[in-house]
Amino acid sequence: MNSPSKIMILAGEASGDMHGAALISALKAKSPDLEIFGVGGDGMIAAGQNAQFHIKDMAFLGLVEILKHLPFIKQVQKKLLETIKEQNIRNVVLIDYPGFNLNFGKKLKRLGINIIYYISPQIWAWGKNRIKKIIRIVDEMLVVFPFEKDFYESYGMKAEFVGHPLIERMENYNFISKEALFEKFNLNNEKEILLLMPGSRKQEIERLFSTMLSSAKRIADKFNMQIVVLTQPHIDSDELKNSGAKVVEENHYDFMKHSKFGIIKSGTSTLEAGLSELPMLVVYSTNYLTYLIGRALVKIDNIAMINIISNETVAPELIQSEVNENKIFKTAEDILSNQSKYEEIKKKLANVKGIFGSRSASNNAAEIILKHLRYEKG
Repeated sequence: MNSPSKIMILAGEASGDMHGAALISALKAKSPDLEIFGVGGDGMIAAGQNAQFHIKDMAFLGLVEILKHLPFIKQVQKKLLETIKEQNIRNVVLIDYPGFNLNFGKKLKRLGINIIYYISPQIWAWGKNRIKKIIRIVDEMLVVFPFEKDFYESYGMKAEFVGHPLIERMENYNFISKEALFEKFNLNNEKEILLLMPGSRKQEIERLFSTMLSSAKRIADKFNMQIVVLTQPHIDSDELKNSGAKVVEENHYDFMKHSKFGIIKSGTSTLEAGLSELPMLVVYSTNYLTYLIGRALVKIDNIAMINIISNETVAPELIQSEVNENKIFKTAEDILSNQSKYEEIKKKLANVKGIFGSRSASNNAAEIILKHLRYEKG
């Protein structure tokens, strides 16, 4: 009798853990004896991963921060390679997080490992010269945006559009009413919510949160709103704890649905908020050297995924020096003071969901991954 199949799955941040957890659940439902190793967060571990490292240890932001953590990164890679050899793992799934995953993928390929990439690096934004590296490393790309399949196939690479995991996650989410949400968190029924989402990494919060909060206080005062800050359970930040604001680690989608306006750090959260039809402005700031390198490499006009998908700037973007109290306040004021502009933004956001269709990304990805395992076992 064949021994249970083994696979390694690597994620590196909160969004990857969320999508990885859904993927592992789908894999386990189809193949209960499957053993899963790698790097994940609380969600992936709860779904059944035997994690060698937790994503909270992997939250590096930008080139400079990665350079500072190189000794630890090498330690992680060494341990993962040891696990692959000890467990005789022949298939590895990489989830987003390209800075670490593509570098590690080169080492995996030297061992003859079959590599499946779920949630593509955004090379269509960072320049097409990166595609050659990916083609050498990745055996199959499972993409979550329809246009990515055509992009990869135009270079002769095997790619499959599986759907976006946020669509299935939000469709399956059991929303509570606005009244129930306000009651659960003891919120003021006479004030709308101004939602702050400063990111899932400690470095992001240290760089962005104080400015976001000071701006939010002015906006809340002018428009009679109350501030709620969404964060992740793994974030340990004294700045959040001592902010005096309502800080929440749960009911994220309920807050996105029932809030009036959002100030959101660029990332997966902009897509989640957009699918929730939450008008927002997007902020992004990183180490200046990292920013200069990124500006030289990025080949698209927008950084927020909701704007990239919409092919227009639906949510205003404030970057680097623009992330200041006055600029955030003025940008939000311009939207909240103009009801027709506010409703037009909601209307455009409502159209985004139709771009993705209703595919079950986790189940589709799981089935393709299991085909690779069945091929391995013959």
